[in-house]
Amino acid sequence: MFVTRVVSPVSSRESWTVLGDDDRPVEPVERYLAYLTGIERSPNTVKAYAHDLKDWFEFLGDRGLDWRSVTLEDVDGFVAWLRAPAEARDGRVAVLPSVAPVCSESTVNRKLSALGSFYTHTARDGVDVAMLLSSWQVGGARGGWKPFLHHISKSMPQRRRTVALKAPKKLPRVLTPEQVQALLDGCEHLRDRLLLVILYDTGMRIGEALGLRHNDIAAAERQITVTRRDNDNGARAKSPTTRTVPVSAELIRLYGDYLHREYGDLDSDYVFVNLWGRPFGQPWTYAAVYDLIRRLRQRTGIDFDPHWLRHSAATRLLRDGVGLEVVAQLLGHSNVTVTATTYGHLTVEDARAVLDEAGWFDGRVSW
Repeated sequence: MFVTRVVSPVSSRESWTVLGDDDRPVEPVERYLAYLTGIERSPNTVKAYAHDLKDWFEFLGDRGLDWRSVTLEDVDGFVAWLRAPAEARDGRVAVLPSVAPVCSESTVNRKLSALGSFYTHTARDGVDVAMLLSSWQVGGARGGWKPFLHHISKSMPQRRRTVALKAPKKLPRVLTPEQVQALLDGCEHLRDRLLLVILYDTGMRIGEALGLRHNDIAAAERQITVTRRDNDNGARAKSPTTRTVPVSAELIRLYGDYLHREYGDLDSDYVFVNLWGRPFGQPWTYAAVYDLIRRLRQRTGIDFDPHWLRHSAATRLLRDGVGLEVVAQLLGHSNVTVTATTYGHLTVEDARAVLDEAGWFDGRVSW
């Protein structure tokens, strides 16, 4: 089985599907992925679900199981299958305890989440496996955010996932100012430099930046508006609401230099376009950006991806004392809880800086 990209001949919308060994779409997966595309889920999300469901159907195929009549033990077996090396997945090779799992806990949980969503959707057609992947428990999650009217609903049964691994919390990976400067210095073109500056100055997602139009940038007001829309390059703004982000005067000057020196008289609505590659003048794609990232990694020796710049921007804002509500609005998070969960952490250095500023280590009792 393998995952392949498809484009609708009617809407030109990008999606993904899973092909079986006969090179034909796996019908139940195809229906579900078409549903996700129909409700305008991100192509990257659809692609991730396609890979997760491919793994599930490969597992079922290896064991001769029908996807409509699996048991909870089969789901447990899927978890073990995911964690095992490829050469040991058929069960004929023993895995030593010292061998590191192939899939991390968070990756397994993400695949189980995709599986649960798939079966919840297919339950409309009479397939009840979704009930195996969750159980009814009284009360909500311990601690954390509570929904509105929680005091009324807390005694009611809540659906919880039955099969899940305890995954360690991962801190966002960030770049130091020195690393960001090294990446900027490694850019050969103003276009490339502008992209990195926008990501670092605004905390935009790469899809949001690639979808920018010139009329989204208000130079006099020094602000950029992020709008969710269909783009020719498949780029997509994840947040459903439009937001406006203030930017620095240096970013606006860099944008002007880019237009004057490189963009020239090109007739295009898009800010980021092909200027040295083909097709000339067409909107820049994800693939082109990741080609740039690979080149910058080689030149600078810094291992990073575009999302690290978003994490770096958010962390910098919080360290500078900007409130969670403002940071959530700038990043386009659905609520402050998302921001607090993702970035509500302190490193040892952050904690020491706060304690130093509060005078915690000054005038203490001599030891």
